[in-house]
Amino acid sequence: MKLALLSDTHGLLRPEVRKQLKTADAIFHGGDIHTQSIVDELRRYAPLYVVRGNNDGDWAAALPHDLTVALGGVTFYMVHNRKEVPAELPGVHVVVFGHSHKAVQEEKDGVLWLNPGSCGPRRFHQEITMMTAEVWDGKIRVEKITFPGEAR
Repeated sequence: MKLALLSDTHGLLRPEVRKQLKTADAIFHGGDIHTQSIVDELRRYAPLYVVRGNNDGDWAAALPHDLTVALGGVTFYMVHNRKEVPAELPGVHVVVFGHSHKAVQEEKDGVLWLNPGSCGPRRFHQEITMMTAEVWDGKIRVEKITFPGEAR
C-alpha cells in the first residue's frame, strides 16, 4: 500500500504534489490545510486521513485534533503539533505530525516519527517537501520528496 504524507499545504496543492497523489492508496494530511476545497480535492485521489492544524479556522471544526489509523499492519497516530503527542502511545508504530514546516524522520523508543514538512507556499526558508511510504505486513519504508518551487 502506498501512502502520501503531507502537511502544511496552507491552501496550495502544487502540480508536483498532485502527481504524487494520483498514485497513492491513502493520503495522510498533518493539518494547516487552509480550505475545505483542499480537503475535497484530496478525497478525490484516495481515502484521506486528516487532522486539524492551528491555522485551520472555523471551517475545520469537524476535523479531528488527533487520529489513530491502522493500515498495512502499521498503526499511525496523527496530530498537527508534535508537542501535543501524548507521553504514552501504546500500540503505535508511527507518529505523523506537521506544524514546523521542516521534514523529520527519526526513530525514538521504537516509534517512527514523521513530519513530511510543507508542500504549500514556501515559508521560513524551508524546503518544499512531502513524503511517500510503502506499508505492508507491519513494515514501513519512507521516502522524502523535495520539490523545487517558487514562493507561490
